[in-house]
Order: sequence, then structure tokens, then C-alpha cells
Amino acid sequence: MKVLVTGAGGFLGTAITKQLLERGDQVIAVQRSRYPHLDRMGVPCIPLDLTTDLPKIIDAVKGCDVVIHAAAKAGVWGPYESYRQANVQATNLLISACKQAGVRNMVYTSSPSVVFNGKDESGITEAAPYPEKYLTAYPQTKAKAEREALKANANGMVTTALRPHLIWGPGDHHLTPRILSRAKMGKLKLVGDGSNKVDSTYIDNAAHAHLLAADLIYKMGHQAPCAGKAYFISNDEPLTMRDLINRILKAGGQSPVTKTVSPTLAYIVGAIMEKWYLSRHIQTEPIMTRFVARQLSTDHWFDITAAKRDLGYKPIVSIDEGMKRLAEDLQL
Repeated sequence: MKVLVTGAGGFLGTAITKQLLERGDQVIAVQRSRYPHLDRMGVPCIPLDLTTDLPKIIDAVKGCDVVIHAAAKAGVWGPYESYRQANVQATNLLISACKQAGVRNMVYTSSPSVVFNGKDESGITEAAPYPEKYLTAYPQTKAKAEREALKANANGMVTTALRPHLIWGPGDHHLTPRILSRAKMGKLKLVGDGSNKVDSTYIDNAAHAHLLAADLIYKMGHQAPCAGKAYFISNDEPLTMRDLINRILKAGGQSPVTKTVSPTLAYIVGAIMEKWYLSRHIQTEPIMTRFVARQLSTDHWFDITAAKRDLGYKPIVSIDEGMKRLAEDLQL
């Protein structure tokens, strides 16, 4: 296949690109700027702004068999409009470009946070509804973009959405570095006692799921069982939050986390810090927010039966093996 990958220079986008190249697919990257590692991989990179450059986007997608839209603005802090442009507007322009260029297949990278209502998610399925209110702009705009992507599954286009949870592994520059950095500074704390269960996804498994979805919609069109649907993706090995964090700390050669803070106090501190940062127009992310307090203290594990059934998804790297690979990478 000829595949265009948005966000190809990012953690997930790079893994998707590598797996596509390894099996012989042709890949085109779309980024705002060039990434040296993509050049070394021999991947043509088209610099453009997905939020404004519709004519350039149309030219970029022409002739592609599948578009994998992994680009997004992540995080838990920042102006709503910046998230809306990066996540919703960019997705809509990409869909429009595909339609105008005659490109029929799109895999959209979503997030389980699109259905997070602040309470425990214990073995939930894709039947879980979108909440009426969100605590931060990222899940709100990702939910809007996911709905737009799935709504486009008509009139010649075939779309599907994947929701990988807590992606980690070698090359991670979000979750792992944050945990290790805060531990080194003595600021790492569990919100609650750390017994809440969470799913996570090793990077190769998240990328693998995207290739499975791309293959299905390319080969089967609207007959693909995943057409027009969203799927939770994980390692299918939920751990307690304490265990997951401690295993990452161990991979980084650090001691287990021992400090805790109550979920109620964390939520209150998060609310106060949000108001303070907003009143002072501070752009950096607060060390605690209401969303983070809820995320760290509640269950987040998912029933991935649908992904197994419709995508043929099965994790190809276990958590044990993934942690070994992470430890080796961190020791380099």
C-alpha cells in the first residue's frame, strides 16, 4: 500500500512508519517540520500545516491507498482553541482533502479519554457514551474529532478509529520521562493508594493495531467489520497504578514510589492551580489538574473483545518483554 501518516515524526507515528516500511509498504510523512530520523529511514516528508493548508493536503494525499491520522495536540493544559484547531479542524480538513482527492480509507488515532467521565472505567466496552462534560480540552476535542472521523464513513470513504491507552516503550518522550523525572526530583506521588487498575499499551502493539485496521479497510472497504467503528486498544494486561509506575521506575534504575496523596486533596489542589494559572495567564502545565487527579486515582481498563474479533488484534509484545526492552533502551 501507499500510506500517508500524519504525525509520522512522533512516538506512535514513527512506530507505525517503521512497521509499514518493514513489510514493504510505501510511506509518506506529513509534519509541520522535518525530522532527521525520518530522513534516515528514507521517508519523504511533506511539511505543511494540517489546520490551514487544504490545497497542500489535497496534493499530499493524492494517490494514497490509506491515510493514518496519528497527529494531534496532546496534553492536559492550554487554550481550548489551540486543541480545537489541532485536533478537530485538522481532522476535518484531512477528511475533506481525502474526499476531494479520491482517497477512500482513513484510520484515525483516538484516545480512551474521549469517554472518560471522571469515574472508574472497569472493563468497559465501546458502548460507553461520550460524557456531557470534560475536565480539559484534549479529550473534548479528540471526542469531537473521533465523531467527525467516524461520520465520514460514508459517501465513498471508509474510516475507523483506534483508542490505544497509555502508550509506552523505547522512544517514549511523554509518560516514561515524566515518571522518571519526577521520581528523581522526589516529587512523584501516587494519587490514592495506587490499587486502581489501569491498562497500558506497548508501542509496537499500538502500531500493529493501526496496520491491522488499515489492511482491513483497504481490502474490504465498507464490508470491513471495523468500518465506522471505534476500538479500545491495550496490552490486555491491566496492572495496578502502583505496579505500572514501579515497573517503569525499575526499568529506569530507580526506587519504587512510596509517597501518596489523597484523591480528594489532589483534585482540590488541581482546581486551585488551574484557577491560579488561568488568572496569571501561565502557559506551562500545572503539576496537578482536576483531570490528572481523576485519571491517576480511578480504574482505566477496557474490554478489548471487539478489537480481537473485528481487527484480529492480539498484543505481539507482552508487558514483561516490553519492560525488558525499555530497560535496555534507558541504559543506552
